[in-house]
Formats: sequence, C-alpha cells, structure tokens
Amino acid sequence: MAVNENAELEELIRNATGSGGASTVSAESEVVEEGGGLDFDTLLMVVRRSLIWLLLLIGLGITGSWLFLRYTKPVYKSSSLLKIDEKTEAGALGLGGALGEGVAGRQSISKLSGEVELIKSNIIYRRLKDSLDLDVNYYAEGTVLETELYGVSPFRVDYEGDILYNTKFSVVFTSPQKFRISYLQGGQEQTSEHTVNQPFRIGGMTLRLRPTAYMGATTLDNNYHFTINDEGTINSYLDRNLLVEIVNPDANTIQISFQDFTPAKARAIVNKIDTVYLQEKIAQKQAATAQTLQFLQQQLAENRQNLAVAEENLQSFARQNKTYDVKATIGDLTGRLEKQEEERLRLVEKIRLLNEVAALAEQGTITAREDLTVEESIPALATIENPQLSQQLTEVNSLQWNLRRLSRSYKETTEAVQQQREALSYVRGNLRRTLKQSRDLLAGQLAALDRQRNSITSELQTLPQKATELARLTRPLELYEKSYLMLMDKMVEFNIAKAGTTPDFQILSPASMPGEPISPVKLMVYAIGLASGIVLGLALMAVRYFMHNTVTNVRELERATSASVLGVIPTYDKEKMSVSKLVVDKNPKSAISESIRSIRTNLDFISSAKKKRLISVTSTISGEGKTFVSVNLGGIIALSEQRVVILDLDMRKPKVNLAFGAENVKGVSTILIEKHTIQECIQHTSIPTLDFISAGPTPPNPSELILSTKFDDMLAELHQIYDVILIDTPPVGLVTDGILIMRKADIPIYIVRANYSKKAFLKNINKVMRANGFTRLSTILNDSTASGLYGYGYGYGYGYGYGQGYYEDTKPEEGMVKRLRKRFS
Repeated sequence: MAVNENAELEELIRNATGSGGASTVSAESEVVEEGGGLDFDTLLMVVRRSLIWLLLLIGLGITGSWLFLRYTKPVYKSSSLLKIDEKTEAGALGLGGALGEGVAGRQSISKLSGEVELIKSNIIYRRLKDSLDLDVNYYAEGTVLETELYGVSPFRVDYEGDILYNTKFSVVFTSPQKFRISYLQGGQEQTSEHTVNQPFRIGGMTLRLRPTAYMGATTLDNNYHFTINDEGTINSYLDRNLLVEIVNPDANTIQISFQDFTPAKARAIVNKIDTVYLQEKIAQKQAATAQTLQFLQQQLAENRQNLAVAEENLQSFARQNKTYDVKATIGDLTGRLEKQEEERLRLVEKIRLLNEVAALAEQGTITAREDLTVEESIPALATIENPQLSQQLTEVNSLQWNLRRLSRSYKETTEAVQQQREALSYVRGNLRRTLKQSRDLLAGQLAALDRQRNSITSELQTLPQKATELARLTRPLELYEKSYLMLMDKMVEFNIAKAGTTPDFQILSPASMPGEPISPVKLMVYAIGLASGIVLGLALMAVRYFMHNTVTNVRELERATSASVLGVIPTYDKEKMSVSKLVVDKNPKSAISESIRSIRTNLDFISSAKKKRLISVTSTISGEGKTFVSVNLGGIIALSEQRVVILDLDMRKPKVNLAFGAENVKGVSTILIEKHTIQECIQHTSIPTLDFISAGPTPPNPSELILSTKFDDMLAELHQIYDVILIDTPPVGLVTDGILIMRKADIPIYIVRANYSKKAFLKNINKVMRANGFTRLSTILNDSTASGLYGYGYGYGYGYGYGQGYYEDTKPEEGMVKRLRKRFS
C-alpha cells in the first residue's frame, strides 16, 4: 500500500509540474514550506487517542513496581555512633597556638582514618567470627524468596572434618526426630535420611543436627537449608555490608553501619563490633613516659634549629637593608617627597608667570594705564625674585608708552619715532634673553626636583616589600622563641607525666533494631513505576505524533496550503454504500447536508458576479471522495433553483453514473467524437434541476479529447442551458486531465479526505497553484470527524454518527476494542 501511495505521489508531482518546463523547476525551488512548527490540533488529537495507552502504561509501571517490591528482599540497616576522644601528645602537653593546633588537627584526621581502617581490619573480623555465629547461615524456603533464620532457627549444625564450604544443604523434617538432607555434588543430587542429635558423615565431613528452642510443630511444614561459610566468604560478606565513616572530624565521631536482609543480624553485628573495638582499643594502651620525653626532645631540637635559622635570616636582612625600622624610613621619605612637591609647584608657577610676561611684552603694552607700574599691573612678578627682569619690564613698558605718544604727534618716518622703535626693539631683545635664561634656570631646577622625586618614589616602592620581608622574618622568630620557652617549661612539668594517646571510647548511639528497610523504598519504587509509565506514555504520544502523516482536521489544511477552505464535510455513516450516492435529497436536515449548504454559500461569495459558473472538483488520488462531493454539491446547488449539470470527465474510471444508478453507454467521450449530441447524453435525476452526463466509454486518448475544440464547444453549449457546470475530474496525482480542466474552470475545488490524504499531498496543492496560476483554487476537507469539524459549526447536534461508508473500501464491523478506542478518541 505504501509503495502505491509513493508512486502516486511521484506521479502527482510529475503531472502537476510537467507542463511548466524550466519555469516549473524554478517555481519548485521557491516553494516555501508551510505548516511548520508544532501542530497543537494534531497533538491534541494524538493525546486524546493515546489516553487509554497512557493509562495502561501507567498501570503497567505501577504493576511492575508492585512485582518488584513483592519479589525483592528488603535490606535493613543498623547503625551506631561512637565518640573517640584521642589525646595526642601536643594536646596532652597543652601545646596551643599555630604549632599545637596544626599538629593536633592533622593527627586528629589521621587517627580517625586509622580507627576506620582498624574497625574494617581482619583483627576485628576474627573477633566477630569468634563471638558471633557467622560461620553457618540458616534459611527457610518460601514460594519465591528465602528468609534467613538468624538466631531463630529451629535447629543448629555442628561440623568437623573435611568441610564442604559454600554448599547448599537442604533439610526437610519428615518427623520431629527424622529429617532428610540433600545437596549437589559433582552435578548430582545426593540425598540421605538421618536422626536428630545423631552424628552422620557426608564425605569427609561429620555433621550433627541439634534442635533448638524454636523447634515446634510448624517446623515440619517448612523446608530449610543451611550453608557453611569459609573465612573468605565471611570476610567478603562483612566488607560488602559494613560501612564505617567519619561523621564529624571536629567532634571525633564515627558511625558504624551494617546492611543485611535480616534486621536482627544487622543489629547484632553492629553491637558486637562496638564491643570488640572497645576491647581492642584497651589492649593497645601504651606507657607514655618514653613517648612524652621523646616527643618533647624532638620538638625542642626542631624548634632550636628553626629558631637559629630565623635569627640568621633577620640579621642578614638588617645587614643588607641597613635598617631595623622600615616604618620610620617610610615616614622620612614621605616628608621629603611632600617638601619636594611644594617646591616643584612653586617652580611650575614661576615658569607659567614668565610665559605670561613674555606674552604681554610681545603684545605691545604691559600695563593697562600709563600711570601704573609693572609691579602694580603684575603683582605676582615679585614671586620671581628677579630685579633685573623687573627693571627691563619697566623700561620696555616706558618705551612702549613713549612710542605711542610720538606716534600720535609724528609720522612713522620721523627720526624720533624711528629712534624710539630701535630703542624699544633693543630693550625687548634684552628682555627676551632674560626671560629665556630665567625659564631655562627654572626648568633645570624642575628637572632636578623630578629626578629627586623619582628616586624617592622608587625607594618608597621597595619599602613595602622590605616591610613585608621584615614582618615575614620576624613572625617565625617570635613564634619559635615562644615555642622554645614553652617547651622548656613543659619539659620540666611533664617529665614524669603520662603522654601518648589515652583512649576515651564512648558509644553515643547504640545500634537499634531497624524498623523500615532502606532498600527498596516503596514510595520511590512506586514513583519510578509511575514516572516510567508516564514517560513511556508521553514517548508513545510523541512517536504517534511524529509518525502521523495524514490530514486530520481543517486547521492542518489551512496551515499547510495557501488555498482557501470552502468548508468541511463530516463523516457519513447513516448507511453503507459501495459507491458514492446522492444523499442530500434524502436527508436534507442532516449534518452533511448543512455542511454542503455552507460550501454552496461560500461558492456564491467567490463567484457572486457571475451567473454562469464552471466548477471543477479534483483530488490527489482516487478514494478521497471527489465524486461524492461533486454529486451532493451539485444536488445542493440544484435545490436552490439553479440548473446544474454534472460532467463525469474521469473517463478512465467513471463513477458519476454509478452514483445515480445509471448506465454509461454514452456520454462525454461520445459527444467529443461527435457520435452523440449533448441532448442525447443528458440524464435526469430525482432533483428536477439536476442533470448529469456520464463519462461514456473509455477512449484511448482522454487528454487529447479534452484539449480539442469540441470540448470547449460542449461547454459553451451547456452554458446556454445550465447555470452551473460541475465537472468531476480525474485525480491530478495520476493523470494530467485534471490540470487541463482546472485551467478552464471558474472555481477549481480540491478535495482532501481526513485521515486518508497524506500531508505530503498538501504541499503539492501549493505547487499546482504556483505552476498554473490557480488563484481561485479552494479546498474542501471531506470525511472529517468531530475534531476535524471543530470551529466550523458542524458535527454537533444533528444526531448522526460518523464513519467511512461511502467509499470504495468497505470498513469491517468494529470490535469491542475498537469501539473503546473510538470512545476515548
């Protein structure tokens, strides 16, 4: 089926674009993909149809969680909290400060880690095996799971000789004093019967089964087995389930935890570890005198060496930098730098004043009025402290005012004026030289100050480093001096005191009987089952959404095509039809009749200016309902008092005559070859204003007949008789006849069948429109369910069900499962 549909789609593209040539290829390259993004309508439909599967998957996930909990042995955890007060050498001697705290902190972490390793060592394991019955495990067999009978077994086993370790021995009591034992040896099951309290041999091993206080009448109803564990198995079991961790290093607390399927066994092992550990710690107590003296001597030697190094480093620093007080040096240099800065500002101000004086001298007049002196006009001149400059400025100013008076009385060529100018020029030259010498002198002084400032600044920049270095050298010296004196005092004070580690062991929280298992956690398992069901359900919805490749509702049609939507025709299953039929005359008030009336109204809006209309109805492939739509649309138009004729131009597969129950011995093909006239081929229907012309016998050249002038003449003659010519064309995805007819139509209509037409067909509608310039091409969504009708006002309130009964493919009777799925969707 998929191969045929792909072939039809390829043929559709070739037929729709074949007549366009190179222009069609370019048009295809400009096609814009429409309908991209998330289609919420389709997604909502898929979600509704997948709700039953979501519920089933959630139920499956919860059922799986229940089965997991039912057939998984719960794991229990018992814990105790220990406090280990370790008094180290430094703590016992009262060595505080940086030395004592650093040493004590490192030793605390190190010793706690050592205690953890001690608890998990073979030393503790051997004591556990000697004090607890871990060598033999007893089990009661259940339907699926087995239960360990730690401490409550109805029997005990004594063994000696050549032991068969890690072998499962099954025990079945045939009577209170008799039992049957079986085991596998060399792949063969060995079985024997024995008496309680009587030794018996199995290979090189001697066994004896003794009853305990838990032996009773119910013992005979159960099956038991036991296993004798070797040392490696026991050690592996303890390593696997024992957890020792440091809870708080500052408080020296350690937590001991043990996990097991039996809560009583986990508690017993934790309590026994606490006891065995205490015994081991007491056994490790040592005399401390030698350790204390050795520790003090070691610390004194190290401190003496460090003190000598620190003193030598400080002396080297003082010799190199010629100072012991860096802060005093910094203050002195800072004061010098401030004085130099003041001097520098004064020199800069003098230079600025000289520049201003030079500018005034060049302008022509130094003072504003003749009666003012230079000192009165320039008060800051006194700061320059240059009498020669003041004298020259006064002389220049006097000559300039004399020149102005002479210029007002004499011409420029007068001898007196010329002499005055020469005198002024001479004095100005002297003034310029004096100003230049003064500026050069000040600039030299300023440069010398800058060099001194740079030198002081450089020296200041090195002082922080020297201060830091001095502080760095002073700190260890002070520290080692204090430590040395303190150690000397402690040497006398603790000469005979106890040193070393004094164990102070305390159980802060003894092991208690576990109440709830740590694994599996019911709430978490059920949550995982629920989440798994939801995730699988959502994944199923996503897969169904992405695999959904058929048109389901009108919004998909609108999103994917640029053609206008005339309307939606709901599913019709009032009766089962092997071929398309006229149903609007029999059910005028049904939902399908109302929907086609709406399409008729929309057609009136499209072609309101034309009284004569040529309407073509086509689709992509066969089975999309174009004949059904043509027949019933023609019937609805005819019921509005318009004369309508339906032409069946699907000459290769005619169906219109079948819709009206008529013969197909003559029709369009015989008219076009002039074998019959139009009047001879017109057939009437139950509606007076509705006629039809069947396709006639299938010709060998349908496309050539449609291209002939006879076809245009036939349409012209029919336009004289009828108001509407409705043409049922072949599928455009199979043959080119449909394209040829659509070019002649006033209103070409394209049928898309819901849940049947592929979404790829919708892209071809746009290609057909662009390639042939069908600006009036409209679409109709056929066979739409209630969800596809949403938003158009149909499908609710008419009391009819929906199905697919009027197509060629007949639908089988729906079973219970399909009806339930339909109900949920």
